[in-house]
Amino acid sequence: MSAAPFHLFWFRRDLRLHDNHGLYRALTSGVPVLPVFIFDRHILDKLEDRDDRRVSFIHDRVGALHRELAGHGGGLRVLHGAPDDVFTELIATHRIAAVYTNHDHEPYARERDEKVCKLLAAHGIAFHTFKDQVLFERDEVVKDDGKPYTVFTPYGRKWRTALAERGVPHHPSEDHMRGLARIDAPPMPTLADIGFARAAYHVADTPPDVAQLQRYAAERDFPAKEGATGIGVHLRFGTVSVRDMVRLAMAHSDGWLNELIWREFFMQVLGHFPHVVHGAFRSAYDRIEWRNDPAHFDAWCEGRTGYPLVDAGMRQLRATGHMHNRVRMVVASFLTKHLLIDWRLGEAWFARWLMDYDLAANNGNWQWAAGTGCDAAPYFRIFDPTAQLKRFDRELTYVKRWAPDHAAGNGPRPIVDHAAARLRALATYKAALAG
Repeated sequence: MSAAPFHLFWFRRDLRLHDNHGLYRALTSGVPVLPVFIFDRHILDKLEDRDDRRVSFIHDRVGALHRELAGHGGGLRVLHGAPDDVFTELIATHRIAAVYTNHDHEPYARERDEKVCKLLAAHGIAFHTFKDQVLFERDEVVKDDGKPYTVFTPYGRKWRTALAERGVPHHPSEDHMRGLARIDAPPMPTLADIGFARAAYHVADTPPDVAQLQRYAAERDFPAKEGATGIGVHLRFGTVSVRDMVRLAMAHSDGWLNELIWREFFMQVLGHFPHVVHGAFRSAYDRIEWRNDPAHFDAWCEGRTGYPLVDAGMRQLRATGHMHNRVRMVVASFLTKHLLIDWRLGEAWFARWLMDYDLAANNGNWQWAAGTGCDAAPYFRIFDPTAQLKRFDRELTYVKRWAPDHAAGNGPRPIVDHAAARLRALATYKAALAG
């Protein structure tokens, strides 16, 4: 066992040294800090693809952290296993005074942290967690009576009021690297060591370009333009500070700030209403009689629906792990309304392939598209994929890139007729709500 006591900092959804709240608290605690990262077997074992792009991205980012910390005279212990087993081993080999980390409010993360906290407490080790992945957590922006918001617009107004009153803090962890424990960390496990293979991926540069942010409101809905920031991946894994992103948005793009608020809205919905993970936010919608035609679902997954914008989006997803936000709404509406396939099947498909997959945002947006979630305009909103194509990709620039067969006029035939599918969806939803 090591002679000197350590504080551990546990990296999770915060893979950066800059403006990292929990890391800042650990580094200024007065006790040397040993950073650790755990490739969590409980998460990795559920992934369907051994070449999952996200694992390669995380492995690369953890490797970069390892090198950055070494440059400051410290190091990163990179481990693989079940977190409680890993901490049992760390307790046996290190004199740990406390563990520091940042909050993670997803259901599995809360269960994991409760188990680790109990394990540490049994050995007299404190467990400190801090707010880092959002500006305002679930109980910080609520109605005047203390109840959670279930509609975005009033939540957004209250969020902006809180921003004006409280400002945006900064936690200068990057200025306190002298607090690191001076150790030589062992080599980190390879992708093969944790059961994965290298996958090619692309992520956006950070921070977003100022000129791009200034064009955001005008260009964000056009998939052929570089209007979207692509920062979702970085926010998901904490490779950027959400506080930095809010400051950028305040300075250059109120429209993009609104998207950051949506992100926190869905997180607080998940926190207050955890039943949304498995069922509709509005329970009446659990009565919908989904058709769940396997052939139609396969056609949607593979980009063979016969609708150019839908097929282009689904093929982009498989090829890159990304899909333009406007197109995400169109393909989700098509699956749930045109094909009457359960939104949970689409949610799971996105969870498998999206580089920026986040449980709260994915669930919230799928329920929004399906009309089952927090929305003032529910089931009768049905996107016409042909009208959406004419409005947002009139020159077929996006379609030519991702579905060139459609652009050439020889794509697959539509698997459903829009007008008939729309009427069928309205009747099916109406019957469910009447029941």
